[in-house]
Formats: sequence, structure tokens, C-alpha cells
Amino acid sequence: MAAIMKLLRPVGCQVFCGPFAYNVAQSMAYWNLGSGTLPGAQNLAKHVESIHSAPSSQRCLATSRTLLGLEFNKTKVGLLPPDSPSALRVGKDVKVYDSFKVPRTFLQLRPEYQLHSYHRSESGQPLSVSEGELILHEITVYRNHLQPQVLADYFRRLSSLPAEQHPVLLSSPSFALLCQLSVKNIQLFDTPDLMSILKAFVTVRVPPSHPMLDVYETQFCHQVWEMSLDQLLLVADLWRNLGHRVPRFFKIFFSYLNFHWKDLSLPQLIHLIYIIGENRQAPQDLMQKLESLILKYIDLINLEELGTICLGFFKSSSSLSEFVMRKMGDLACAEMQRLSSPALVNILKMFRFTHVDHTDFMKQFGQIAPQRIPSMSVQGAMHLTLACSALRFLDEGVMNTVAATLPPKVAHCRSKDVAKILWSFGTLNYKPPNTAEFYSCLISEIHRKRSEFYQYPEHLFTCLLGLAFSEYFPVELIDFALSPGFVRLAQERSKFELMKELCTLDGTVGIECPDYRGNRLDAHLRQEGSEMLWNLARKDMCAKPEFLEALFVLETLLGGPQYIKHHMILPHTRSSDLEVQLDVNMKPLPFNSEATSTPDVAKLQLKHVGITLTDNLMEQLLQGKSRKHTQGQMASKTGQQRMEFEKRAASPLEGSLCSATDRLGTTEMAELCPQAHLQTLGVKLAIQLTNKNQYCYGSRHLLGLHNMKRRQLVRLGYRVVELAPWEWLPLLKRTRSEKLAFLHEKVFTSAL
Repeated sequence: MAAIMKLLRPVGCQVFCGPFAYNVAQSMAYWNLGSGTLPGAQNLAKHVESIHSAPSSQRCLATSRTLLGLEFNKTKVGLLPPDSPSALRVGKDVKVYDSFKVPRTFLQLRPEYQLHSYHRSESGQPLSVSEGELILHEITVYRNHLQPQVLADYFRRLSSLPAEQHPVLLSSPSFALLCQLSVKNIQLFDTPDLMSILKAFVTVRVPPSHPMLDVYETQFCHQVWEMSLDQLLLVADLWRNLGHRVPRFFKIFFSYLNFHWKDLSLPQLIHLIYIIGENRQAPQDLMQKLESLILKYIDLINLEELGTICLGFFKSSSSLSEFVMRKMGDLACAEMQRLSSPALVNILKMFRFTHVDHTDFMKQFGQIAPQRIPSMSVQGAMHLTLACSALRFLDEGVMNTVAATLPPKVAHCRSKDVAKILWSFGTLNYKPPNTAEFYSCLISEIHRKRSEFYQYPEHLFTCLLGLAFSEYFPVELIDFALSPGFVRLAQERSKFELMKELCTLDGTVGIECPDYRGNRLDAHLRQEGSEMLWNLARKDMCAKPEFLEALFVLETLLGGPQYIKHHMILPHTRSSDLEVQLDVNMKPLPFNSEATSTPDVAKLQLKHVGITLTDNLMEQLLQGKSRKHTQGQMASKTGQQRMEFEKRAASPLEGSLCSATDRLGTTEMAELCPQAHLQTLGVKLAIQLTNKNQYCYGSRHLLGLHNMKRRQLVRLGYRVVELAPWEWLPLLKRTRSEKLAFLHEKVFTSAL
């Protein structure tokens, strides 16, 4: 205890009260090594100058802390170290994902990784507190006579103090002086000495924001081309452990790799991909070269390394080819039971990013995931459900297990986790058996995390849209999200473009919440969003041959372009439809004035000018069926259709919002409400040309957004007519007559 108290006492405090400390601070603040003045250094120098004018008793402590950037509460020094057991578990059974330690488990699988990675457990000869006190004293006494090699050795030895002494060391003025001397002599250090000093910084946890580290980055930039691959990887790994971003170093490092990438061994390649992922970016031409190396080593890569590759490419937003993803999926399938949960999550992240549908992998995933989910962290479960929704893969066993295990863990969710889980269930259009409990606990958690949404506004909109897909509308949260202040904050602060989300939420509320009286988007934003969404939808649909063919055949069937309109009936649903209107006699109405050449649309005679399907034509189309059978079938169907249509026309259409005052506006309501013109408009049809991406993978289960759109169209009195891909696409290769017959049945049968 006496030794500890001695170490706590500032050693040689008078050194920091004299001109020397001030001059060193100035030189450090304005340090320039040919790449510009150190960022933030001028502010540091000004702060030191203000301290220098303070009384000497205050200058001593303040100067040392300023020079080393240690103005922090000692209780925050370590927080929860990555290797601390308390960082891995919260409560008895709830695991918390350690974003630092877990991805680095691959480093333990091959001895070669020790050559170019930092292990906190590594330490030299332990240093006693009394020996540390002696070194700090020597630094103060011999400060003007210490050689660069001696300074580097002092860093090495002091970093071997017991871990509990590191905060005390960082508070020591003598250690601050040692850092100043290292900066002053930085150009005299050789590469091994620089690396050992950087390792010491990591070990004692020098604050990652300290400007001194920028000086070291600059010096390492000068050393890159003189270092080996192992040394460069180790330095990059040390910066990662330190938590200090070094964009200039990586820029030069990546240039080096463009010349030496073929020299990378398998362990070096895997470690490099991990480091690139933590750096969050890399040149795409380099990533393509690394992909070719992955193929070279593919048969030697173990399962954990597969997870590391996927995580690195995912975090750096770098894609892998479908061929490579399928090869990796095959390797994972061969030993799926041995695949760790973090590796499983990382591989799924990359499948989600590349949208590669590896059926065997997803099937095996569906078998093992329910066993893993109860012991996984909330973040891991979130990534599983998010991958399922992105790949449109609905596995009820996986979703039910997540829903059952989440309520006890919900307090450990981040706002991001809540948002992605709600989005996943809503997107897959799936409600678990414990729907009431599941949604109740998540909505309550949204309320508790309301303050987080000021920093991440996009998460609130993701939550509310996921809930809307599942027909949940928490009015208080919607009112908050659509308030002018929060909308403005979301547009200014979020790194994402949120116009689509704003329009979808606002439009959905207008239709599905007729009693809602809270905030709505202003007319200007609504118009701006509608135009943006229409431009995207029109460009997308007009590029599809199957859509253009359907439009042309329908125009032929109905009698011309004035009988059909391609537009977004519900702009906020982000997709367009072909609208057709029929009168009470089941005849098309020429309602599309934009396509009508006659100036006075009212003078148009509402007569059916489309193709009439005669018995002879039907006999030809059916190719071989008896005329007698066809006549009987057609007569029966026509009689049933007429009776059904007259019955429906005599009664009001259900689900209409004509009486709702939901701020849609007079013009908008007139367009969307069929009852207002029931005598002249028998029915409005919304003809949708769907594709496989609107359904869950390998099924006909409609996804959340598209299911919500149909729900809202029905509410507004439309009849939805679907041209499904499994029906329409095969017809593209058939005759025009067959297409006409198919569309005739779709249009006129659906009207009943």
C-alpha cells in the first residue's frame, strides 16, 4: 500500500511547472512531418498556454493531463474491458454480444496468427510497483539524456505493470513526460521501437482520441514501404485494439498491398480481411484481388475463418461473387453442427448482403437455429431474423423461437435491435403464436428508448413500418414520429434518405387509421415524396418486357389506352398498378383522359369496343375441347357472373373510407372513393403484375409491404387483380390469342 501511495504521488512535479513542459507542449501541438499540421493540435497548444498562466499548484496536474488527454473520470477508465467476464454476461442467462472479442476468436486457431496480431494476455516480465516508481523517477531526472532506445524500453517495461496500476500510470506526470519525449524523438526510433511503443499504448489503454496518436500515425505512414507484411498487419491490429482510426496509414497500406497481395499467406489473408472490415472500407479493386486468393485457399479455410471472411467483406460493404458464396455455403453445410453461432451469423450477413439463395444452407440453418437462439445474444437473434427477411426466407421454427425467447431479454435490446426485429417479422408478414406478448413488450420498449431515436431517427421509422405491416398502429409514437420537429431532425441528422419511409408511414396512417387526429406530413413533403416514388416505379416497370406486354395486350382487349391507366394508385406503397374501371354493365370506361385524343372526354360514347370472345373463338383457344362443353360452361359461368355482379352492385362496398376525415383531402378522396360514383362506376380494378420478390422464398406467401398494399386497396373499394409470375411469364411465349383469353378472364371474372 505504501508503494502504491508513492506511485500516486506526482513524481518530479516541478518539471511540469517550468518552461520546459510548455515548450514541449508547443512542439507537440504544432508537430509537422510534411503532411500538414496535426489535426486539433492548435487547440491543444492554446489550452496548454492558458494552463501555463495558472498558479503553479494547479499547473502541475492540469498540464500533465492536457498533454496526455487524460481529462476523464477514473471510474470510466476501463469500463468493461473486452476480456472481462462482466462484459460477456448480463444477468444470469442473458448473453451480451462482445463486438470486440467475439470476432477475434479466429486468431486462436492457427499459431501463425501470433506473428501479426496483438494478444492482451501477452506480457513481458511482470514489473513491480516499486520498479515502476523507479523508472518514472529516472524519466524525470534524466529527461535530457535519454536515448530513443531507452525511451522505447521504458514504455515496454511500464506496460508490464499490473493492469490495475495502468490508470494510475496514465495519471502520472512522469508518464506524460515520457510521451512528450517520445514525440520529440519520434523520427529517431526504428520500426521495432515504434511498434513496441504502440503496443505499450494499447496495453495501458491510452485514450484513442489523443492527438499524440496522430503524430505516431504520420510516422508509421513514412515506414510502410520498409515494413514486412507481418509487421504491417501487426501495426494495423494494434491501431484496431487502440480504437484510433488511421485513414492515412491504411491508404498507404492498401497501396502497398496492391503490389504484394500475391504474397499473402492464408493466415495473413484472413487477418487482413478482418482488419479491413474493422476499418469499414477498402478499395474495390483490392477486394477483388483478395477474392481470388480466397478461391485459391478455399479448401484450407476452416469454419471460423469463413465467418471472418464474411464479416470483413460485409463490414466493408464489399461484395463476393455468387460462385464464391455458393462455395462457402457448401463448406458450411458440410459441417453445420460444428459452426459456431457467431460464424453462422456472419455467413448469414453476407448471404443477406449478396442476396444469394443457397437453399441447402438455409434449410440446415432452419434446423439448427432454433437450438442456438435461446443461448444467443439479442444482437445475434436480431441478425438471424434480419437475414431471413432480406432473403425472404420464412422459417416458422426460427421466427417462433425468436419471438418466444425475446420478451425476457427485451431490456437488453438496443433501439436498432427492436427496429430490425419488428421490421423482419413485418416484412415476412408473419405473426408468431405469442403475438400479443411479443408485440406488447416491443412497443413498450420503443417507448422506453424514445430518447435514443433523437440520435438514430431512422430506427423509429423502421419500428413503425414493421408494426404497420403487421397492422399495429401505436398512435402516440406515430404522432411523435410525424411531428414537424422530428421529421426535420430525421432529414437533417440521419445518414439515410428517409423520404420513402416518411411517405409510407404517413399514407398508411391516412388509410388505416380513420380516427387518427395527430401529426401528418405537410402537403409539400407528401407531393415531393409521391413524385420521387412515381419516378422510381415508372422507370422500374417500363424496363420489364412482361409489363409492357401486359399493358399492350390489355389495351387491345379493352379497346385502347383510354381504358387503362398505369399509375400509382397508392403512391406511398412504392409500386404502380394498371387501373381499369368498369360500369354496372361490365363495360370498360374510358376514364384515362391523358391517353384520350378527343378534347371533350364527356362526348365519348361509353361503348364496349374490345374483343368479344365468341364460342368459335373460345373453341379455337381451348384447342380440342368440345364446343358443346364449352357452350354449357360459358353459359353457366356468364349467368353466375351476372347474378353475382348485380347482387354486389346493389349493396355498398365494404371497407370504403368515404366518410373518414383522415386528411386525405377532397380531391384525393374523390379519386379513391368508388361509392361516390357507384351509378357510373361499377367497379375499379387494380391490376398488379407481381414478381417472385414480392413473396416469401419458394412460396406464395405475400411479403408485408405488398400485403399491406392490397389490404389498403380493398379498404378503398378496389378489387385487386393479380397477374402472378407463375401464370403470366409462361404465357409470354404463347400466342396473342391465348394472352387475350387469359387477361379477359382475369379482368371480367375479377369484377364480380
